[in-house]
Amino acid sequence: MSALMIAQEAANGNINQGLAAIGYGLAAIGPGIGVGLIFSSVISGTARQPEARGVLLGLAWTTFAIVEVLALIGFVVYFIATA
Repeated sequence: MSALMIAQEAANGNINQGLAAIGYGLAAIGPGIGVGLIFSSVISGTARQPEARGVLLGLAWTTFAIVEVLALIGFVVYFIATA
């Protein structure tokens, strides 16, 4: 089945619930990796320059929130696809 046919079936509302769950599970991997990279960089930066800890943590929490929004968008798309 081609990607175009799958997209047409999804647009018509004829998508398998299991397929949508697998898609969301795969989409959640990206934000998980992103959060790990964000905080590993904060730990590394704090170890190199301890006086920049406050600035690094502020940036980390901001980018953490942005990355988590991507996971929430995937969650919403999952429910739209299964409705």
